[in-house]
Amino acid sequence: MARIEPRPPPPNLNQPDVRVAAAVAGFHRALSTRLCDGARSRLAECGLDPERFDDYWVPGSFELPLSVRALAETGRYVAVIALGVVIRGETPHFEYVSDVAASGISQAALDTGVPCAFGVLTCDTMAQAEARAGGEVGNAGEDAADAAVVMANLIGGLRAPVG
Repeated sequence: MARIEPRPPPPNLNQPDVRVAAAVAGFHRALSTRLCDGARSRLAECGLDPERFDDYWVPGSFELPLSVRALAETGRYVAVIALGVVIRGETPHFEYVSDVAASGISQAALDTGVPCAFGVLTCDTMAQAEARAGGEVGNAGEDAADAAVVMANLIGGLRAPVG
């Protein structure tokens, strides 16, 4: 279950004086904390001052879309990272929460024009989630941080005045 490809180098944040936010689902808090720590450390590797990373905790992944949208709408952040863990159970709850989180986070990015990175684990088992939250497969928080930086660079570059 090892990572298939070696970890790529961190992307360089073009404007290190910007701010990045994370909305973090508190359900499965130990795993979400590992995802948030991974995002924080990877953003520092990308050149973001750790003081310019704000994390906001919400009850669960169902609440991520609204919180991501609200953070994006403030205008304070060049990117917002959604972090959480949803593990399949015996009821359809998994599908409902996963679908709402994915579609809502995507819609927040489209509606606001602020990159919203998806770092929500949707796993069949706790072991799969642990492997992807800083375990043998990697850390999805780091991957989401990379996506946030690449997209912030792209969108910021497109919005820059042409000279």
